[in-house]
Amino acid sequence: MKRFVIVGCGRLGTIVAEAVAKGLLPEYELVGCFSRTYDKCELLAAKMAEAGIYCQPCHTLEELLALRPDYLVEAASPACMRAITLPTLAAGCSIVTLSIGAFADDAFYAEAQQAARAAGQRIYLASGATGGFDVLRTAALMGGATAEFFNEKGPNGLKGTPVYDEALHAEQRVVFRGTAKEAIAQFPTRVNVTVAASRASVGPEKMQVTMQSSPYFRGDTQRVEIRNPQVRAVVDVYSATPEIAAWSVVAVLQNIVSPIVF
Repeated sequence: MKRFVIVGCGRLGTIVAEAVAKGLLPEYELVGCFSRTYDKCELLAAKMAEAGIYCQPCHTLEELLALRPDYLVEAASPACMRAITLPTLAAGCSIVTLSIGAFADDAFYAEAQQAARAAGQRIYLASGATGGFDVLRTAALMGGATAEFFNEKGPNGLKGTPVYDEALHAEQRVVFRGTAKEAIAQFPTRVNVTVAASRASVGPEKMQVTMQSSPYFRGDTQRVEIRNPQVRAVVDVYSATPEIAAWSVVAVLQNIVSPIVF
């Protein structure tokens, strides 16, 4: 059995835990959880206890890593991911992460790669609310590739960001144009998928991102297009809720132990 822990006990982390209770990850044992708010850890642990699974709520990352997990599932934030990556790898634990925005920083990306190699561990970038990493990587490897990312949100999805204003509820507007690196700097928790797609293809400084706000629109559209002299590929995903991101983590965990890897 592989042992894993969860960092980030909100809705997405809870979905991953529930996948264990549903028998979708039979090769894994969920042994602990950690979150910025300890109450959320206790709630997740209590939910697992109802399913007959003991998951230890932890106050610190050190306490969590002392459980000697094989994998750490991160579903918190890019800031959290930056803080936990190096100590987690050094503890001999691989990472499955949703907060890929942490890797918009080339220096940190290189440091994380080096730390993973040194520790003999891996960092798995879950697809989140987008996909097509295989075709993006393939097209980029062929050479001469350019890539663009389009994200559509409703006005409520932009509340708390610098671009939000009440007029967005009445008019469709492009609220951001720039690179994936610039996008994650302006929207630290809302465009991790742009960095994920860029790392799978042309890089955060070359991936061009457009974000559009549309009145009455709910959910997210994530559309990435890559071109080279021989190939044009478009991956277009609409999700009504963020739950697809959590299920992409479940898919990664299944792939890790599967004799056939998609």
